[in-house]
Amino acid sequence: MIGFLNINKPTNISSAKIVAQIKNKLHIKKAGHMGTLDPMASGVLPIAIGKACRMFDYLNEKIKYYRATFTFGYETDTLDSYGAITHENGPIPTKMQINEILSSLIGKVSQMPPKYSAKKVNGQRAYDLARQNVDFELKPKEITIFDIKLVEQKQNNFVFDIQCSAGTYIRSICRDMAHMLDTFATMTSLIRTKSGYFELENSILVDNVTENDIISVEKVFSNYPKIFLDDDKSQKIKNGVGIFVKEIFDGNVFVYTNKTLFGVGKIINKTLKILINLYDN
Repeated sequence: MIGFLNINKPTNISSAKIVAQIKNKLHIKKAGHMGTLDPMASGVLPIAIGKACRMFDYLNEKIKYYRATFTFGYETDTLDSYGAITHENGPIPTKMQINEILSSLIGKVSQMPPKYSAKKVNGQRAYDLARQNVDFELKPKEITIFDIKLVEQKQNNFVFDIQCSAGTYIRSICRDMAHMLDTFATMTSLIRTKSGYFELENSILVDNVTENDIISVEKVFSNYPKIFLDDDKSQKIKNGVGIFVKEIFDGNVFVYTNKTLFGVGKIINKTLKILINLYDN
């Protein structure tokens, strides 16, 4: 069994728990989520099954889309509504004030992850250290915010549509935006509406999942060209030997042996080499 599931994760459950439920429901040993959603967040959670887990880095290149609510006036230690309040009575900005600073948030930025995050510090999760009141420092990470728009305001609650790269913490955007406005804010709602191929409108709840809902690797990466090898070349590629090909493609290609998907390859100087073996035997 190999492929992907487009899961609609509800709030108040971890991404790891969703994966465990999928394994139990479909009676499979290997599965993994592609991009963690915090327990308070909901929406698109792509799940890879079997050797499709090897495609994580390639799926991670895709843009992620979120709808987030930032509540201004206070800040918590977790930067979301699950945390304890650390600052309050901050001024509430106007729509105009927020719109004036949005453009400065767009682009490649060095973002500091929240202390309560899954980042590892000397082999331990940052959130575990934070709960133990251990003093530690995280390193900033370069991420890209492609777009951010203010779409709605209800009192001190401001709703944003955000497009960003993998590894972006929306909670950190909330914190940084508020600090730019000399106030405080906390993320009180987060929905991932799209992650690359996977969209919320086509997602399914774990309780409704069946094997028929598994999406093929080829469909998810439909932009990859295909190369079909004859028996002789198929045997060589399976033995790890780079082979000469006449085709010229930029980027990655799906390699088929005996009309069956074998893996993802790349052509360098007319030599085809396998990057990922997806042969499901």
